[in-house]
Amino acid sequence: MFAEDDIIKFHRRRVTIIAYIVTISFLVLVLRLWFLQIYKGETLHEYSVQNRLRKEVVRAPRGLIYSRNGQILVDNFPRFDAVVTRQFLKKRKKTIKRLSQILDISVKSIEKMIRKNSSQAKYIPITIKKNISSKEMALIETENSELPGVSVNAFISREYLHKEIGAHALGYISEISQEQLPKFRKRDKLDYRLGDFIGQFGIEEQWDRTLRGISGHEYVEVDALGRKNKYINTDNLFKGIEDQASIPGQSLKLTLDSDLQQAGYHALVGDEKNRAKFPNKVGSVVALDVKTGEILAMVSNPSFDPSQFSRGLSADYWSQLINDDNNPLRDRNIQEHYSPGSTFKPFTAIAALEEGVINEKSKIRCHGTFKLGRKVYHSWRKFGTEKVNIVDALMQSCNIFFYKVATELDIDVLAKYAKMFGLGSRSGISLPREVSGLIPTREWKMKRNGVDWQLGETLSCSIGQSYVLTSTLQLAIAYGAIANEGKVFKPIIVKEIIDRDGTVIEKRKAEVTREIKLKQSTWDLVKKGLYQVVNSPNGTAWWRRGFGLEMAGKTGTAQVVSSSADKIYDKCENKPYEQRHHGIFVGFAPFDNPRIAVASMVEHGCHGSSAAAPVVAAVINEYMEKYMPKEKRENEKKQTAQYRRYLAKRQQAEEAKKKEEQLEEDE
Repeated sequence: MFAEDDIIKFHRRRVTIIAYIVTISFLVLVLRLWFLQIYKGETLHEYSVQNRLRKEVVRAPRGLIYSRNGQILVDNFPRFDAVVTRQFLKKRKKTIKRLSQILDISVKSIEKMIRKNSSQAKYIPITIKKNISSKEMALIETENSELPGVSVNAFISREYLHKEIGAHALGYISEISQEQLPKFRKRDKLDYRLGDFIGQFGIEEQWDRTLRGISGHEYVEVDALGRKNKYINTDNLFKGIEDQASIPGQSLKLTLDSDLQQAGYHALVGDEKNRAKFPNKVGSVVALDVKTGEILAMVSNPSFDPSQFSRGLSADYWSQLINDDNNPLRDRNIQEHYSPGSTFKPFTAIAALEEGVINEKSKIRCHGTFKLGRKVYHSWRKFGTEKVNIVDALMQSCNIFFYKVATELDIDVLAKYAKMFGLGSRSGISLPREVSGLIPTREWKMKRNGVDWQLGETLSCSIGQSYVLTSTLQLAIAYGAIANEGKVFKPIIVKEIIDRDGTVIEKRKAEVTREIKLKQSTWDLVKKGLYQVVNSPNGTAWWRRGFGLEMAGKTGTAQVVSSSADKIYDKCENKPYEQRHHGIFVGFAPFDNPRIAVASMVEHGCHGSSAAAPVVAAVINEYMEKYMPKEKRENEKKQTAQYRRYLAKRQQAEEAKKKEEQLEEDE
């Protein structure tokens, strides 16, 4: 048994220890309160305030895109997206179920979108549906208290006012993908994030850094459920925390003319009411100013609506695009190359004239076939036996003339002259994914096939077949150089860069990549031949000359598949669509003072005259009406007089023939 004094001493020690513990704990608590409320009070007060804030990105509006005449081609319009912020997503199942009803999206799809973005911070909003309707937006705002973590974000959407017209040149923007993030961060030295929109095609891609601007941010006050209360710039509690305004992107004025764009597009698309006579053509058309190198029109068909990419591409529309055999996402002016067919003949003529193989007096019999070794080469029609000079050969597009000329031309010589005009190489236009095409040489074939060049291959190349490949843009540039007699331009499509105040900060001019020096007689003969193609009754494009255009040009037919000798003259329109020839036409106008060169290619169009020439004529006609109306009226008078003389001469010939036949009958 313990003595009473021992028990008292024992409990006194315990009380003393407890007292010390309580005292020390109290002192620690006081010190902690002093540390938190006095020493760190101001800092922690700021932290508590910031817990009521949410930092939201304010995306910079992209710069606008204008036509050469100041018309808006690409504009910005507000769009509203339904978003979910996981940090505030309470009553998850109930909230998502109601959201699915409002947006007409399955619960499974919403959950999938949230899981897909689960790697990012919880406070970053996840877009569930883009471009929601006013009704959907009103329901979300009305039921805001019952939808914690759900909100509506405003977004500036890109709108392309002419939709499919010129879509390939303008391009489109869309959301950056997970795969693109590291690549573009490294390329542009910018901290791109999922949800950012960037240029993915055409001018929007090539000039993305100029158009995109610099995004800012703002802080908004939120409650415990993540719902916005008010903007912080009205609350003095939020001192030291500042919004950062976005800086809008710079705008672009293009060289494109909206009216010429529409003329080219509608000429390609055809007449919806009469598809049998005016079909929807798969092809392209490009026009440029022969004195400046500015691109005036650039259209490819089939096309697409680029606004769909900015609004949020639907699965149905995307499937429609990628499953279309005609590949509407490819720009046929620069991303495809084709055999130019007879539109290449002027460059064979130039090489032959400059090298002294022929001259203006040279005449060659233009019959239906030409035999080299055991191979027989055919002309595009069964010509007679008359002899023709270089002007007539171009006018009638006589293959035999150029076959015989090619027997005395080395392929490297022919390639030298073709390349002078920019054929077979990229033009340098500021658009992505331009292909180079091909002008073959002996060295090229040896590297590719390991065998020597054959003379028969030169014959095929001389009429734009075999290995020769060019783009529509290259042909327009080359014929522009013929029209201006020697200047080959690096074309431009962006004319001016404009800052947000409307001030022009840069004017861009096309540069002459080379000046071709030829004998004046060469220019004169080739241009005369191209004029006769359109303006002589014997020319291959006589019926496509237009009214008042004074156009010069060349038809071309590019074989898709080779034909046997017994089927070579079969009617093209009777063949299966995939086996029909491509139709090409390149022209410039007006002949005496060339201002515009236009090239058009129509896939499986059979003939350059019937398929592509009307497209070129439509664009040139629009140009003349708009920029040279006086000259057009004068040309109309001149053309009318010429046509009347032609009719009178033909009538006289018919009457003389009838008299001759009558005399024969009388005898």
